[in-house]
Amino acid sequence: MKFQGCFVAIVTPFKGGELDEEALRKLIQFCLEKGVDGIVPCGTTGESPTLSFGEHKQVIKIAIEEARGKVPIIAGTGSNNTSEAEELTKYAKETGADAALVITPYYNKPTPKGMQAHFSKLEAIGLPIIIYNVPSRTGINIPPATVATLSRLKNIVGIKEASGNMDQVSSIISLSEPDFTVLSGDDSLTLPILSLGGGGVISVVANIIPEEITRMIGAYLRGESKKAKELHYKTYPLCRAMFIETNPLPVKTALARLGMLKKEWRLPLDGMQKENEEKLEKALLDYGLL
Repeated sequence: MKFQGCFVAIVTPFKGGELDEEALRKLIQFCLEKGVDGIVPCGTTGESPTLSFGEHKQVIKIAIEEARGKVPIIAGTGSNNTSEAEELTKYAKETGADAALVITPYYNKPTPKGMQAHFSKLEAIGLPIIIYNVPSRTGINIPPATVATLSRLKNIVGIKEASGNMDQVSSIISLSEPDFTVLSGDDSLTLPILSLGGGGVISVVANIIPEEITRMIGAYLRGESKKAKELHYKTYPLCRAMFIETNPLPVKTALARLGMLKKEWRLPLDGMQKENEEKLEKALLDYGLL
């Protein structure tokens, strides 16, 4: 399976401290109705570090129930503990996910050799693996040469690249296997990464504007670069607004403002600063969502 297009890094709605299953199902249905190419539960945007193992598995299960047979489901299953990542990846495979999104091990700061061993062990489970590289959160960057080595393994099929370093994107694409997919991990860099040979995005902003992000990528992949550029500049201010504070605070605040879920997250995340929430409100107004 080729993972290409707009994949929504779906938020995890909460209500009174508990998983809001109804809101999660409705949000996934909304994204599917708008034509997205895939659903990604339990990533950073889904507040995976604060989910219990039971909740983590339940969110994956709900996403599969809602989207199976419609679009691919890329389940977040990463951890800095390889055995935990193994358990979650095996669960995702058994439950019917199409791939796993696996973050580079954070805090431990493994060497490239350790990273290679970590991902190789997960690859052996037999579920397609998309590496997730986000140095600003993990404190560690996976080198392009290591990515290229891993790309030669059968079940390492792509990377969500969120380093913000376009030279690194070029290096990964030039060194890796031809069928290895690079997906943008930064909404505002999706079009530039597509221009280098990337395949799409795992998107935060697509929680609120799934149709436009899907159309932008589709236009570019069809060779309609002018249309893709128009959509890039139309969506760019909203993409930037999603990161005026730590993700997923802005996107969850926006979704609450649009009446799609409760304005709730888990500590240590807390509410947005008033001035930033006002900036977000203006971005939503300017885009025409309010």
